[in-house]
Amino acid sequence: MKQNVIITCAVTGAAEAWNKHPDLPVTPVQIADSVISAANAGAAVAHIHVRDPDTGSGSRDIKLFSEVVARVRDSDTDVIINLTAGMGGSWFPSKENPALPGPGSDNVGPNDRLAHVDLLRPDICSLDCGTMNFGDNEIYISTPGFLRTQAALVQEWGVKPELEVFDLGQVWMASQLIREGLIDAPPLFQICLGIPWGAPANADSMIAMRNALPEGANWAGFGIGRRQMPMVAQAALLGGNVRVGLEDNLYLSRGVLASNAQLVEHAAGIIESLGATVMGPDDARAHLGLRPR
Repeated sequence: MKQNVIITCAVTGAAEAWNKHPDLPVTPVQIADSVISAANAGAAVAHIHVRDPDTGSGSRDIKLFSEVVARVRDSDTDVIINLTAGMGGSWFPSKENPALPGPGSDNVGPNDRLAHVDLLRPDICSLDCGTMNFGDNEIYISTPGFLRTQAALVQEWGVKPELEVFDLGQVWMASQLIREGLIDAPPLFQICLGIPWGAPANADSMIAMRNALPEGANWAGFGIGRRQMPMVAQAALLGGNVRVGLEDNLYLSRGVLASNAQLVEHAAGIIESLGATVMGPDDARAHLGLRPR
C-alpha cells in the first residue's frame, strides 16, 4: 500500500467525446479553468490535451497549448503541468487503398509531435511507448526509432517523460530506453488500461505490468470508463499513483455526468479511505525528481 499518492487529472483528451458531455472542456479558457479546478480539488498533476475550439476535435496546435499553459501559469495555481505528446500518431487506413491514410489520419515525425514541448518546456510530457491497434479502425504509430528521438530530445530539454504503456511489450520497450541511457532516473511510467486493444483494466493486468517495471521506477495507473475508480483503488493498493479525469471517463456514477474536480475529489476519497494521503504538488515534484517550481 502506498502511503502518499499523487493524483493526476487528465482533463479533456482527444477522443470525440465532446458531443457526449456538454461541459467537456474544449476551448483554451475552458481547459485552463478545468485544470485549475482539478488542482484546487487535490490533483498535483494536470495532463493536458487541447482541442480545436470550432470542431471540438483533438489538436496539436502550438498556439492552443501556449494559451492553456499561459492561463494556468498566470493563475499562479500550484500544479505540475504534463503535456501530451501523443498527437500526430493516428493512422486510419483508406478503405480504397489500405497503403494510404484515410480520413482522420494525422501522422507526423517525432520533432513535430514535440514542437509544443520544445516551446513551453512543461514539467512532464507523455511518450506513448509503442504502436498499437487503438480501437477497431485506428492504428497509433510510435516506432522505436521515433521513441528514441523523442526521449533524447526531452532529456536534453530537462522535461520528464511520462512513459505511457498500454501492454507488456510497451513496458519492455520503455525499459530498453532506460537501459540505453535515454531516460533519466527516476523513470516515470503510466500504466494505461482498458483501451481497445491494449491490456484490459483489471487487477491481473496492473499487477503484471507493475511487476515488469524496472527497479526504482515511479508509476501511476488508470482504467477507462466504469473501471476508472476501481483502478484508482487497485493502483494505490499496489503502491502506485493514480489518474482520473474526463479524458478517460465522463461519469461520476451511472448516468450522472462528472466534472474533473468531482472525479479528483472522488479519487481522493478512495485514497483516504484506504488510509493513505493525497500528495501535494511540491512533495510530488520532489518524489518524481522534477525541477523545483
